[in-house]
Amino acid sequence: MHLSRFPRIRFVHGPTPLEPMTRLSALLGGPNLWVKRDDCTGLAGGGNKTRKLEFLIAEAEAQACDTVITYGAVQSNHARQTAAAAARAGMKCEILLERRVPDMAQNYETTGNVFLGRLLGATVTYFPADHDMNAAAQETAGRVRAAGGRPYIIPGGGSSATGALGYVSCAQELLYQAHDMDLRIDHIVHATGSGGTQGGLAAGLQMMNSGIALTGISVRAEQAAQVANVFAIAEAVADKLGLKGVIDRASIVVDDGYVGPGYGRSTPEMVEAVTLTARHEGILLDPVYTGKGMAGLIGMIRAGRFGPDENVVFVHTGGSAALFAYEDEFA
Repeated sequence: MHLSRFPRIRFVHGPTPLEPMTRLSALLGGPNLWVKRDDCTGLAGGGNKTRKLEFLIAEAEAQACDTVITYGAVQSNHARQTAAAAARAGMKCEILLERRVPDMAQNYETTGNVFLGRLLGATVTYFPADHDMNAAAQETAGRVRAAGGRPYIIPGGGSSATGALGYVSCAQELLYQAHDMDLRIDHIVHATGSGGTQGGLAAGLQMMNSGIALTGISVRAEQAAQVANVFAIAEAVADKLGLKGVIDRASIVVDDGYVGPGYGRSTPEMVEAVTLTARHEGILLDPVYTGKGMAGLIGMIRAGRFGPDENVVFVHTGGSAALFAYEDEFA
């Protein structure tokens, strides 16, 4: 896959580490757990969106845009990384935040990712839950144009065919690392939300005929809806790469058993997963995405989904800045 034919700005501190989690593996009685440290991508705290933004911001520059507009929930990791990427590119940034998570602590809208987004120079606007955020982005773009600007809209999570190229690249990087380490990867697990990370990984792994099973642990949508969303993105990125029709829908696997009461809402399994990973591996997960992703992986291990000698890679998509907005949940 010739990704260099697409505009790209190098933000990622890569390749990101691929490390064993030996103490967590021993605690859980196997399999052999590994972590792909995409929390270490750089760019104002890092995270998976940095890979997507390499292609998205480059596309915005190619279109001579001067203002980036994006949206997400309050405490969006994507919004923080977009603000940082815009700052690096010398662009203005408009962040539109949906009040999707009810009944949170008083500082929920001012600390963590929200504080960092403002520090990075973004303008932050709030919207009520269930607002049409795409329409809000279009309205904001109209205002920017009326003022003489040139806007570029990035969808929530950076999850478009362009953004998903970042995780096609990650799939390549991961396989090259495994080859150099003589590591046979049997399964990859990660948190799946807006779908671009799983869609890009699924496309990349299939196009390289890796034979590696991939499971996304949903943090919001129910299984059927999330499979459809991820499959659509995987197909779109394959089409963009000139490989239309290569994606096998059966390879898109989603487990929706760890969402709990809803997106961004705490669960006992998430709290346990974040705590165990911190205290046994010194790795910080986040309460919205990777905490529930790790909870799913732990649940799969306890259910006997893997053999004791299999090698399972957890893709750590970042987000630890949001922990500061969830302090009460860990009291």
